[in-house]
Amino acid sequence: MISNEILLILSIFFIYGLVLLWFYLFNEKGLLCFTVFATITANIEVLLVIKAFSLEQTLGNVLFGASFLATDMLSEFYGKKSSKKAVLVGLLTSISFVILSQSWLLYDVINDLDAPFKMIFSNTPRVMISSLLVYAISQFFDVWIYHKWWDFTKKISGDKRKYLWLRNNASTLTSQFINSLLFTFLAFYGLYDIKTLINIFISSYIIFIITSILDTPVIYISRYLYENKFVKN
Repeated sequence: MISNEILLILSIFFIYGLVLLWFYLFNEKGLLCFTVFATITANIEVLLVIKAFSLEQTLGNVLFGASFLATDMLSEFYGKKSSKKAVLVGLLTSISFVILSQSWLLYDVINDLDAPFKMIFSNTPRVMISSLLVYAISQFFDVWIYHKWWDFTKKISGDKRKYLWLRNNASTLTSQFINSLLFTFLAFYGLYDIKTLINIFISSYIIFIITSILDTPVIYISRYLYENKFVKN
């Protein structure tokens, strides 16, 4: 049986590989589509709490981290308007999924899947509503702070290309702190004790720190692909 640690490491490479693949094949549209995929999948995955590297954590952290990477790539290559569009697409996706998934529970089901669906999606509204609020706050903040850092790095260097690593990491780490703190307590307060909530927050943010550092080579690779016309139009 593969350990949780190995699975998490593999998921980082796989998910970041998907971001690059979708960007390479479909450019801006690929990043927007990845945002839809990540939003739905992460909000189901986040219902699972695991222990890995001696930390209690929810799944979905890597996908949420990758959605911030996609937003930063859209800001870098297509501008603030495009990255804001991605955030709005993610919000509409979440709202649509909440409504549709709750409608499934109203049907009179005749096979044996009724109980598993109710077990999964009966907890979805609170988690998804929390995710909606937190996603909106943290992602719009990420877009705003990314461009603020970009203005700063351009001012000190005179070159808008320099310090990509700084604006990428600085924006993601601050917005992910907001994301981790708000989501942990809005989604899980009352379901777990305070100690567990703190552990989930700390472990989630540690994972986000790691994924933010690891996405730095990815955004440089994406810039290489974009500037050398490898990205399909």
